[in-house]
Amino acid sequence: MPPLTHARLRDAVRRGVVAIRSRTTLTPAGGTSDKVFPPTYAIERGAETRYALETRRINGQAVPCVLLDSVASQANRMEQALLEGWEDGELHFPVITVDFTEVEGLEDLGHITTLDAPHRIADALLRDSVLDGVPFRATELGRSFTDATVRNATPMYRVCPHALIFGVWDSTGPKGGSGAKFQRALVSEIVGIGVETGVKTASRLDPAGIQSGVPVYQAEADPTDWVVDAALAATEGKKKQPSLFSRKGGQGKGKPSVINHGNIAPSIDRDAGGVTLDRAEQTTVLSLAALRRLRFPCGVDDSPLEADARKEAEVSARTALAALALAAMVYQREQGYDLRSRALLVPDGPLVLELLPADGDEPESVTLDLEGAAALLTQAHAQASEQGLGWERQPAILRPAPKLASLIRHSRALTSEGDTTDDEAG
Repeated sequence: MPPLTHARLRDAVRRGVVAIRSRTTLTPAGGTSDKVFPPTYAIERGAETRYALETRRINGQAVPCVLLDSVASQANRMEQALLEGWEDGELHFPVITVDFTEVEGLEDLGHITTLDAPHRIADALLRDSVLDGVPFRATELGRSFTDATVRNATPMYRVCPHALIFGVWDSTGPKGGSGAKFQRALVSEIVGIGVETGVKTASRLDPAGIQSGVPVYQAEADPTDWVVDAALAATEGKKKQPSLFSRKGGQGKGKPSVINHGNIAPSIDRDAGGVTLDRAEQTTVLSLAALRRLRFPCGVDDSPLEADARKEAEVSARTALAALALAAMVYQREQGYDLRSRALLVPDGPLVLELLPADGDEPESVTLDLEGAAALLTQAHAQASEQGLGWERQPAILRPAPKLASLIRHSRALTSEGDTTDDEAG
């Protein structure tokens, strides 16, 4: 099976191939009979589990399946894989960074990039940061992609090309809901096939023998702390009764269990008890048709591209985007499939890419490894650069605006006090 070359990728992007697909069979690291734990969701409309269960048609049969990793989650994993390649200097493409390292009390946040932020270049974290003291969206760089469209994708390509791969909607920018919008060109998900739901047990014996009947109170000296002596407790109500200690998310107000002490009686969890499955499959599709819809009427310096020169330059830009997307696929696979606790999957073979002909003919199979993916991106970018569509590795390093830093500090203070009203499930 031949490796994918830059020449073949460029030809595929130009015409004749509608998509590049990868299908990988995965098995639990513990073996086919080992249990896997999917992501959990709020139970709605009488659902029996907290998993995203559904029936899919596979080889003409109705097969019970479960979502193991969503499209959005896969995109995040691929972006993190790209970030690792970028930080190691193996991949060259633009990444804008918000630097928290010199902000008092927020140094632990380090650098948050357009590959970390959920809305990429259009994320509120970037919007509420500054470049040389000027709000980002008011700078020349920040304004440059405001008017980007499918018919003129150059401004977005110049500052955040991965947004053209994973999709972006600039809904919080100057144009609101009418802001720049680009669909996903790269879509991936992991699904468990032939599943049976299970149960999970839980229990705990307290080695100190603390009994559940001992009351714990909110400390008068520190509302975030607890005491056993009622004389040291905060009081409530007209009768000034000792206030029982509680924490958001904690079970059993005033009981040792709310502070993680005491025994927990054995229980069975049927809502999120894991699944066994025949197999898992990752399906990843890069739409070359979506990339071909992107137009690049000008170079990154805003100079217009004319006639035949523009045609070739557009092919080069789309090829660079395709190479970046393929690098995301390869680098994510290199990082492995440790999706969450008790959800470690192992591929059953090497990565195979299928080039899907637009005429419905048999797919062409090629391979691509880590070194090849990096070389492919380097070659594609070099050719695009020669035609006026080159990239700058790090267009800007932003700093959080004082109001953003203050918002984060206040949020952290509320969290540490247990005073939060964010009820959304993660």
